[in-house]
This record gives sequence, structure tokens and C-alpha cells, in this order.
Amino acid sequence: MGTQTLSKDPFNIIITGVGGQGNVLASRVLANMLVHRGYDVTIGETFGASQRGGSVMSHIRVSARGAWSPQIPKGKADMVVSLEPVEAIRVMKDYGNEEVRILVNDRPIYPVGVIAGELNYPARDEIEGALKDLSKHVWFIDATEEAIRLGNPILGNVIMIGAACGLGILPVGRAEFAEVMKGSLAADKLEINLTAFDLGAAKLAATA
Repeated sequence: MGTQTLSKDPFNIIITGVGGQGNVLASRVLANMLVHRGYDVTIGETFGASQRGGSVMSHIRVSARGAWSPQIPKGKADMVVSLEPVEAIRVMKDYGNEEVRILVNDRPIYPVGVIAGELNYPARDEIEGALKDLSKHVWFIDATEEAIRLGNPILGNVIMIGAACGLGILPVGRAEFAEVMKGSLAADKLEINLTAFDLGAAKLAATA
């Protein structure tokens, strides 16, 4: 379970990835968890040139004082949850500051240009170095790998939501996740989603 109140108001979260990763769904789940706790939440979404494979970014603004504009001001993100490593750098360039908590799914998704041999994708240590230059708080999580072990790569998003809650700075946790998900999932699907959430939370709880 996260803390009972927001550390700042509004609290600004960006969930980013590429098309086809389930970015929007992950954003809606986290937003609904916060709404369930009584917070006002606004979401703004931007999509890259290609719906599948282009950059996707959701801004989530959470407040106990009322609704805010859906666009997070430049340099004002408080947490970045990145479903793809390079997308974290893209977001931090505009919205980052040295206090941002950055959670990165460490499985790359290579753009067409990289696959075709026209572009280079940075090495893991380059990505890590760049992010650590931008913030003091960076965690890489093997979410896709763990999700594949659970039988479905899309559960990587749930692991990342669990990790975000495991930091202990959001006022939501397992109970809110279960409440939001049980309305739309059969019992067996709910169980595997809860397992994925718990796995993510455990990865970050020890470092919070």
C-alpha cells in the first residue's frame, strides 16, 4: 500500500511507451485506482506518427484539490513509468528534473529503422547513464521477461504499475488495483494480474 496522501499536489505522472504496448490501458488502470481513492485525475494523451510503433505518452495529473489541465508543464514530472527504455529519455528531455522517479521496463522495442540497419539503438549502459545524468532516482525492471514467465507479455504493464505502487509514494496499492480490475476480468485472469502486480511491487518495495 502506498502512502495515504500525495507528496505534492498536483502529482504528475507520465506513462510512456510505443504503440502496441498497452500504454493507454496502463494509464487508465492507474488513473482509475487513484479515482477510487477519491482523487481528481486528469489524463492527456499524445501519439506518435504511427499508432503502432510510434511514441505514446500519457500525462496523469493527480490532485486532492480539483482538476488540473491535462498537460504537465515542462520540467514538472514527478514520476515517469516507461514501458520502453529509449522512450524514458525522450520524456525526461522535456519533462524531467533531478527528483523524478523513473521506472523503466528494460526490454527494448526496436524501431523499423534499427531493424533495417539504418539507425543505431543505444546500448543499455548508454541509456542507463543518460537517465542517471537526468535524475537521482532510476530503476530498471525486467517486466517483460517476468511477464513472459507468467505466460503473457502484456502483463509487463501490470508489473510496472505494481512497481510504481511499490515505491510507496502513491496513495494506492493492491486493494485499489484489485477493485479496479475485478469489474472487467474473470476470476482466473484477475488472479494472474494480481500475481503480476505483486511481483512488480516487491521489486521496488525493498528500495523505496
